Amino acid sequence: MAKALFGSVVAPHELRVAEENAALRARVRRLEAELAALREERDATIARELLTMTREQSAPVLA
Repeated sequence: MAKALFGSVVAPHELRVAEENAALRARVRRLEAELAALREERDATIARELLTMTREQSAPVLA
C-alpha cells in the first residue's frame, strides 16, 4: 500500500524532472565558480599590465 500511495504522490516523470533540475543546478554552480575564477585571472592580468605600463612611464626619459 505504501508503494501505491508513494506512486500517487510523486509520479516517475516528476522524479526525473527533479533529478534533472538538481543536475542542472550543480552544473550552474560549477560554471559560476569557473566564471569567478576566470574573472579573477582576468583582473590579475589587467593589474599586472597596468603596473607594467606605470613602471615604463615613470622611468626617466633620456633626452
